[in-house]
Amino acid sequence: MDMAMDKSKTARTAFLGWTAAGGPGGVRWLDHAATTPRLACAVAAERAFYERTNANPGRGLHRLGVAATAALEEAREVVRTFAGDRGKTGIIVFVRGTTEALNLVANAAGTEDEIWVGGAEHHSNLLPWFRGGRTVHVIPLTAAGDLDVGALAEGLRTGRGKGRKWVAFAAVSNVMGRLQDVAAICRVARAAGAKTVVDAAQVAFHGALQAEAWGCDFLAFSGHKMGGPMGIGALWGRTEALEELPPLMVGGEMVVDVEEEGCAMELAEVPARLEAGTVNAAGAAGLAAAAQWVAQCPAETHRRVAELAQEAARQLAAIEGVRVLGGAEEGGRRGVRTSLVTFTVDGVHAHDVAQWLDGEGIAVRGGRLCAHPVLARLGVTAATRASFGPVNDESDVAALVAAVRRAQEALR
Repeated sequence: MDMAMDKSKTARTAFLGWTAAGGPGGVRWLDHAATTPRLACAVAAERAFYERTNANPGRGLHRLGVAATAALEEAREVVRTFAGDRGKTGIIVFVRGTTEALNLVANAAGTEDEIWVGGAEHHSNLLPWFRGGRTVHVIPLTAAGDLDVGALAEGLRTGRGKGRKWVAFAAVSNVMGRLQDVAAICRVARAAGAKTVVDAAQVAFHGALQAEAWGCDFLAFSGHKMGGPMGIGALWGRTEALEELPPLMVGGEMVVDVEEEGCAMELAEVPARLEAGTVNAAGAAGLAAAAQWVAQCPAETHRRVAELAQEAARQLAAIEGVRVLGGAEEGGRRGVRTSLVTFTVDGVHAHDVAQWLDGEGIAVRGGRLCAHPVLARLGVTAATRASFGPVNDESDVAALVAAVRRAQEALR
């Protein structure tokens, strides 16, 4: 057994239900893009909050209330640093996940604003911008599956929107798995005076986030896609950009004062004004623990995950009748496939492929992947997606490819 497989076995023991021998029920987990195995340290941090504090942050003056507030703010700082903000130029707002974060930002857009979204977006970074009858422009894709930065620059230059400009895109597509040139896109957007919104859900688990270096205004990600708890996520935003956002919800602790006459309210400072109600403080503690674990992973771990996805894409593309979405591995920029590969099998529906693989003990995603326009743009109605993480090794790639061959023979 080579060193890479040894390291994957060591990594497995950090996750609940996993041992060096494998995961729960012996299933090969190739569905990290949907949700990852849960890190034991994240669950322990969440449990510790309930066992030792269990108070509502920002409300009680008793010792547990003060401790809960301190724990929440400590988690906020950990997650801010994880987002790539080492210069303290921004603030973390805790939300339920990437979807809520993106809705929170899109809620600020007006009907006369000029909005550009990536051509490879998950519905969570598409539907919120469509609301309110807004006109939304799509950034086209190159043949390799990259966002066309030149086309975006030209579109922003010639745009006729009367309001503000917004550019929203995924750092990594949940369909094609390609890492976009985030810094270049943000540079072009900034030059045109546009606010940039980066969906980082598919990259948070696979390498350092770089909010500050990328030059974006907003960055969103979810805990459950990086080994953390479900129901918690983060929106990082530049402080001045966050201050321009209206609250998505109103309620407890997001105001300084309320007057019944005229329904007047004075909003609190960010992040409080954007976190109405009881914050998931236990989840925030779990998210912070997961962030620390991911941040401490050596670069080699993330590189190995990318290599597994790249090798799977190469081997699947070599099978006659199998199409890998997102361009050839040698096309476009090198090393841009981060962790997943999406493919179709001629004559076999994606649901049938996924169910066949499940019968062979391999968990993948099959269907429209919450990205209907992307698949339509690629000329397919459904696809199968395999996504990798630190628990995987070369044997998982071999098992996937062999099972796809058998599915092709049995189902076509």
